[in-house]
Amino acid sequence: MRNLFPDNEGHFGEFGGKFVPETLMPALDELEDIFRLAINDNNFTEELDHLLTSYVGRPTPLTFAKNLTKKLGFKIYLKREDLCHTGAHKINAAIAQGLLVKKMGKSRVVAETGAGQHGVATATACALLGIDAVIYMGAKDYDRQKINVARMRLLGATVIKVDSGSQTLKDAINEAIRDWVTNVSTTHYLIGSVVGPHPYPEIVRSFQSIIGKEVKDQIMIEEKKMPDIVIACVGGGSNAMGIFHSFIDEENTKLIGIEAAGEGLNKKHAATLSVGTTGILHGMKSLVLQNSDGQIQEAHSISAGLDYPGVGPEHAWLKSIKRAEYYSVTNEVALMGVKLLSESEGIIPALETAHAVGYLPELTNVLNEQSVLVLNVSGRGDKDMDIISEKLNFFST
Repeated sequence: MRNLFPDNEGHFGEFGGKFVPETLMPALDELEDIFRLAINDNNFTEELDHLLTSYVGRPTPLTFAKNLTKKLGFKIYLKREDLCHTGAHKINAAIAQGLLVKKMGKSRVVAETGAGQHGVATATACALLGIDAVIYMGAKDYDRQKINVARMRLLGATVIKVDSGSQTLKDAINEAIRDWVTNVSTTHYLIGSVVGPHPYPEIVRSFQSIIGKEVKDQIMIEEKKMPDIVIACVGGGSNAMGIFHSFIDEENTKLIGIEAAGEGLNKKHAATLSVGTTGILHGMKSLVLQNSDGQIQEAHSISAGLDYPGVGPEHAWLKSIKRAEYYSVTNEVALMGVKLLSESEGIIPALETAHAVGYLPELTNVLNEQSVLVLNVSGRGDKDMDIISEKLNFFST
């Protein structure tokens, strides 16, 4: 059995750690202490379980994709995180971190968002729990995800448009960190993915691991065995780690993560695990997109949620020990994935999820009709309809 937790310094193998200003170290230590106490506190876990059931809508279904199965020739099940309240898996960790904020006695949260789903989840959790929320969003993402900006504001959050740098997720994180450093005594940084300094990657993965735990129970009811493949899209990597974690010790289950190849790996992309190198980004050591001088390069994806030049350190570790495999698909293939799932099953996926769907045809020569695959539908596609409509020319004359 593998050691599935980081060491005392927050490292998964060579990846992870804490690379932050000294002023943030006490806040990280406090957060880790509260987290360790909370997950062993029956009152905390009972309150969280109650909210996940009565408010978020867990457990989410495991849906057999009958038509897609017939089309591709192997059994496909969909883990329906798109049916969570707010429309994506992000709410799982947002609610849990919100409860940690209350235990720490802090009154304010800052967060970053790309596709807007983490921002919406954060705003939702803060509205529910009575916490002030300030959410940073890159200008490009702000413009292409306007419906989520409106949702965040309706929920009472302050949304700040970030015009610096590439105006995407990386820059939103930079601004959120600056705010956190300035207001650390009253403010918690509610990170949305398995990224950042320790203990954030472990905390977010821990609260998202409910996805894989549910799948293990559900697939045994349906198939009486573990799946042959578990597949998910990967940006920072929270939905993928959420479903992967429970299967890491299931040696006969292959774990596959799909990144954004954007316009192609020789052009603009966000395929960190495919072509990235070891570096430091946002307080962690992981694989990042950087030039020969160590300067972080601009990432690109049609999907705002995958448009990030780094990845969670646990994913980098899983790749290094060859426990998970990572591939990438282009914007064009992701759009094909949207059409494939929508037309086959009547389920419109987020553009993030569509990257994993778009990869499925690559497995037709590997799997057979007895093979079982579970795909994590991390979010629904409502937020992306403007982009999808434009790219697929739905309203052209």
